[in-house]
Amino acid sequence: NLIIDDNDHQLIIKVASIPSARVQIYFIDNDDYFARKAVLRDEKGDFFPDNDERAIFFARGVLETVKKLRWTPTVVHCHGWFSAITPIYLKKVFADDPIFRNVKVVVSLYGDGFPGELDGGLRAKIANEGVKDKNLQLLDTPSYENFCRFVMQYADGVILASQDVDPKVAELARTSGRRLLEYVSPEAADFFDRYNRFYDEL
Repeated sequence: NLIIDDNDHQLIIKVASIPSARVQIYFIDNDDYFARKAVLRDEKGDFFPDNDERAIFFARGVLETVKKLRWTPTVVHCHGWFSAITPIYLKKVFADDPIFRNVKVVVSLYGDGFPGELDGGLRAKIANEGVKDKNLQLLDTPSYENFCRFVMQYADGVILASQDVDPKVAELARTSGRRLLEYVSPEAADFFDRYNRFYDEL
């Protein structure tokens, strides 16, 4: 069980495989947060009001699963804003764990912005997880732009993974001081080579 905002939530790990690729896929599940027909929005197109807690649960759930399976990742690659809480846990909560001690964090940014703000209690919910960090003040106004600004504080590398990245967020990435990979079309002949070089440089 994971405790999010003083409430217990069961972490369920499901496993599937793709035999032809020899790949196993691990799913993070929870009936309270993910037993829905939609990912982020209700049938009216409105953001689920608990998306902040769902993101916290996902981040904690992934890292607890990695610990349980005794994996030692070299790179943790976070895709989109929903995984943006993962890096602060890696750098502040799990930093002394031998499994994560030398891990590099990469963040891919997309055109997945959301209007308005997430729940105003997001900063307190993360702080209640034992996180003490001045950058949490960015989440006093948990807008999409601030969320991206926040996650970049803990990234070793940032990738502009879409042509639709918000221009302000893209500029934040370029001036962040983090190693940056500009957008590369998946159709480009050297797509995988450029990503591999990016990982190697980290």
